Amino acid sequence: MNFAQTDFDVDLVRRFDRSGPRYTSYPTADRYVEAFGEDAYRTWAARRNIGGVRRPLGLYVHLPFCRDICFYCACNKIVTRDAAKAARYLGYLGREIEMQAALFREDPHVSQMHWGGGTPTYYDAGDLRALFARLSDHFEFTPHGEYSIEIDPRTVDAETIHALRELGFNRVSFGVQDFDPAVQAAIHRPQSEERTLAVMAAARRAGFDSINADLIYGLPKQTLMSFNVTLARVLAARPDRLALYNYAHLPRLFKAQRHINEVDLPSPETKLKLLGLAVKRLTGAGYVHIGMDHFALPEDALAVAQRQGRLHRNFQGYSSAPAGDLIGLGVSAIGAVGPTYSQNHRALRDYYDLLDQGRLPIMRGIELTADDLARRAVIQALMCNFALPKEAIEIAYLIDFDRYFATEIGELREFERLGLIEMEESWLEVNPRGRMVIRNICMVFDRYLRHDREVRRYSRVI
Repeated sequence: MNFAQTDFDVDLVRRFDRSGPRYTSYPTADRYVEAFGEDAYRTWAARRNIGGVRRPLGLYVHLPFCRDICFYCACNKIVTRDAAKAARYLGYLGREIEMQAALFREDPHVSQMHWGGGTPTYYDAGDLRALFARLSDHFEFTPHGEYSIEIDPRTVDAETIHALRELGFNRVSFGVQDFDPAVQAAIHRPQSEERTLAVMAAARRAGFDSINADLIYGLPKQTLMSFNVTLARVLAARPDRLALYNYAHLPRLFKAQRHINEVDLPSPETKLKLLGLAVKRLTGAGYVHIGMDHFALPEDALAVAQRQGRLHRNFQGYSSAPAGDLIGLGVSAIGAVGPTYSQNHRALRDYYDLLDQGRLPIMRGIELTADDLARRAVIQALMCNFALPKEAIEIAYLIDFDRYFATEIGELREFERLGLIEMEESWLEVNPRGRMVIRNICMVFDRYLRHDREVRRYSRVI
């Protein structure tokens, strides 16, 4: 496999800048249906270890509360300073933990866990410790697993960081976005650079295996000069991983974004230059472009997993942990068990009502078809390794690759003509020039998009 660094071609990226899925799952969440509910989920949970095959188990815990609203945010969040409201949520989350654990009691070993939000550190260290203990009462955490938490640096200090490490978290992600005061004012997120860098340094001292920093390009008031300063200061802190997210301005879908003055947004051309600048700075500093919007130092577990061909992608992005089943806990959380995906209700009232009835709060889901499974494997291989061994797909899914995907191969000829991919008899490989448009390449294999060309619901690729 060719793991040369990504080439950033402005004209190419501009040409392929269209809306499309991020492929944290295939089929994507907008394809889930309400016909898939609790009964279907319980059926597949009971089947997960049939035949003695034990799949790794992971947990995703959604903690939706935030003290203040960030205008750019599109997450499922609840902005409140009512401590009682947040405490009530933990009570209901505890009920769901018990109900889910009962389904997995035969094999409760967890090797991966991620806490997201919202702001998980909305809660103090005592609350987080109690939640971790409750999970530990029902699941067994393997000694060398991946246990990560998202942190708003404004909500923690060095003492909290060390407390999280002592709990068992070994990976941490800090929301940085942009250090420029004008940008922070425009997105309603005042955040001290000094404090942010101090808690990142505290995480290093506490012994976290991997430290990630999130940045966003395309924010209001953002300029090439100001973003270059942010990049320089973050790179000086040398986080193990960096996520470089595109700000998608969709005020009709996300009310908070209506507070952003569209006049302040960078032009499409400037936004493209912001991305190019960031890619150049990150790769120039020695970071490997893992794929999509993720970068990592060569010795980080993500980069190592990619070199070894065992990287995979899930709802939290890229992961070096083995692919397996995932239990989604909390409002709006998504899980994956066997050949299925399921999502909890997004509204607190619906989530609470079902738990009060003694039911799992599942809103919708999907059971993958044989075609879905084959296409998911293809998309995973391309997204994670920029390469696709045809024979492996043929053996796993009992198909003739070239015949089964004849239409898709025809569409890929244009990418081949542009020098973005190489197609051989047994391999399909994405060249360094094609890595920035990997979503476009994967979209060729998306059967749902083929039948539904209306993709306005997705964020733009760039």
